[in-house]
Amino acid sequence: MILGKVIGTVVATKKVPSFKGVKLNVVQPLDENLNPAGSPLIAADSTGQAARGEIVFYVRSRDACQAFDPPFIPVDASIVAIVDMVEKE
Repeated sequence: MILGKVIGTVVATKKVPSFKGVKLNVVQPLDENLNPAGSPLIAADSTGQAARGEIVFYVRSRDACQAFDPPFIPVDASIVAIVDMVEKE
């Protein structure tokens, strides 16, 4: 899993039927110090609750498709958790 921060949303009026009800967010990947790391990406929100400004865990590739109940949806990234706290030693 990779840490990211939700920095926006995407609205799509035309989409494949398997995307019905799926929220799409713009996510900025973060490094271990919660600093931006790389380019933002679009991630389907399997929690349905991630909002702008929240830190999230997301997965890529096949894991992203499997984050949803069947039928799987064709995505490259999916949010799988909203982070409540990050503690580092």
